[in-house]
Amino acid sequence: MRLVLAPMEGLADDVLRAVLTSAGGYDWCVTEFVRVTTTLLPHSSFTRLSPELKHGSRTASGTPVRIQLLGSDPSMLAQNAAHLALLQPAGIDLNFGCPTPLVNRNRGGAALLDEPELLQRIASAVRAAVPLSIPVTAKMRLGIEDTDRALDCALALEAGGVQELVVHARTKADGYRPLVRWEWIARIREAVELPIIANGEVWNVADYRAICAATGCADVMLGRGAVADPLLARRIRNGQEDESTDADWEEIREMIAVFWTRVQAKLTPTQSPGRLKQWLGMMQRSYPQAEPLFRAVREARRAPEVSEELESHGVRLDNADAPHDCRQKRNRTAPGATHSADVTAV
Repeated sequence: MRLVLAPMEGLADDVLRAVLTSAGGYDWCVTEFVRVTTTLLPHSSFTRLSPELKHGSRTASGTPVRIQLLGSDPSMLAQNAAHLALLQPAGIDLNFGCPTPLVNRNRGGAALLDEPELLQRIASAVRAAVPLSIPVTAKMRLGIEDTDRALDCALALEAGGVQELVVHARTKADGYRPLVRWEWIARIREAVELPIIANGEVWNVADYRAICAATGCADVMLGRGAVADPLLARRIRNGQEDESTDADWEEIREMIAVFWTRVQAKLTPTQSPGRLKQWLGMMQRSYPQAEPLFRAVREARRAPEVSEELESHGVRLDNADAPHDCRQKRNRTAPGATHSADVTAV
């Protein structure tokens, strides 16, 4: 069993990655995508999106971070992947799953799923450009409007040399509607020999068990469910049930404090409140305790107002520290993880 934290554009940045992985349970995580067009990107384009590259390509608590690339030009993707490889990322992932109209209009993400030959050329070019010590993986949806070419795309990526494939059980047209097609992940798993990681609509431990049963996959990527329940990966790995406890919420309050402190350091006082509201809004799905906290900060427009409301609801900000410090205190370690002090910076 392996658990992976999904790339989530506009949501799972380095701050949230650090906080979520601090709870333990993840084997690796994947960044938001780096868009590759017609130029060779400077290293700063990669380190800005993934500051973890400066620390052994790991989060503060030791979870490996793979960098995701998005584009449609095999040559430019290969050149950028080779340039990125100099920073020694934990892995390079190729995005064939993003369904957003802006990305798709520019021939990126899921828009390429009608062109399995192009997918194979991209995968082959990137794999050839990157040292074998760096894994090259891919994430795909089942198609654009339908699933007619799902197997063709998976076989093309396998032929191109990707070492693992994440399959999101929706088409581009499905967007993020609750309906998922887990049975198609099972069909893809039977058609290819490379490891398949199942993804789509896993919000709790029961969903995890259901997707494993439906797909035959032992490995699962957690997306929005991991944001809604920051302890989900650990629950799954420890075989826990979905019922949360007061101790769980107390731990999450500490995570909120760390997140808020780090978001303020990264964004302006007017930008940072939106990030916290976004997270608390999603967390209401899993924790009723998040609802009054979300209501309290919903109308706040500036960081000092938010801090005041958080303190009044029992979120202690005075001792908020780095995520890995909280984790060391609890002595929990993710699979294969090391602490940041043990990692040599790149």
